[in-house]
Amino acid sequence: MTAQLPVARTHDEAILWLNRQPCAGCSTTTENWEHGLTQSADGELLIAYDTTCAGCRQDREYFFELPERETRLGAFGGPEPSELLDAGQWLGLADELASRVPVDDQAARTERLKLAAAAVDEVLKFVPVGEDDVPDLAFWTEEGRQVRDQQPGRFRRLRLEVVLATYRP
Repeated sequence: MTAQLPVARTHDEAILWLNRQPCAGCSTTTENWEHGLTQSADGELLIAYDTTCAGCRQDREYFFELPERETRLGAFGGPEPSELLDAGQWLGLADELASRVPVDDQAARTERLKLAAAAVDEVLKFVPVGEDDVPDLAFWTEEGRQVRDQQPGRFRRLRLEVVLATYRP
């Protein structure tokens, strides 16, 4: 049986994660990823992403399991929380997107805020039903824990819902 691989719910989610992974040889991040379907040794379909590092020319390759069900277009993922980016990384992405909203281009502004809202929506998927806060287990990266530790109150359901409503056009 294949070792448990993370699920890439959508291509966009996989690319977001891949672009955050520094090369082991030179720490360069790469944004030119090719992808396609492949099979594991036991016949399971996987999606493979590969590239050649622009910094040191080292070949890089990652494999992901496919989601159980197709995800609607335009979203980062289905109803389940991400296995690739943690709650803090998603909120950090929302912050980054919202901070770069153009003031003179309404179409670009709407699109940027739509993406920021989608990232906040991803954070909300980590809040268990009947709970009010994103649990500690939803922060498994140093980057994500730093975002949480700066302002832990930002990970309360009510506050996230207010931010989400603000970003939605």
